[in-house]
Amino acid sequence: QVQLVESGGGLVQAGGSLRLSCAASGRTFSAYRMGWFRQAPGKEREWIATINWRGAYTYYADSVKGRFTISREYAKNTVYLQMNSLKPEDTAVYYCAADTDPVQPYDYWGQGTQVTVST
Repeated sequence: QVQLVESGGGLVQAGGSLRLSCAASGRTFSAYRMGWFRQAPGKEREWIATINWRGAYTYYADSVKGRFTISREYAKNTVYLQMNSLKPEDTAVYYCAADTDPVQPYDYWGQGTQVTVST
């Protein structure tokens, strides 16, 4: 079992920055990859970033590449999403997820944190 708790969301003006955190507990944090997703009202959930279990590889959706950075801090069992140059279209609920099952990807999810970017 893995428990995930996101924090750091809020209201920010366009062009601003936020850093989201996802604290993990339960299974060994270093044993699985982590991802960030988001879901805007009326839209499907969108994958935006992944970091592998060693933290050596990161992957981004085109919509956030060059603006967002995913990282992980093993000592704190935490994954971060640094979001810069935010745009109104980045407004969504952001979720972190853990990928522990080789058959079912991203099998554990946090409760989400709201990010609102104003014009």
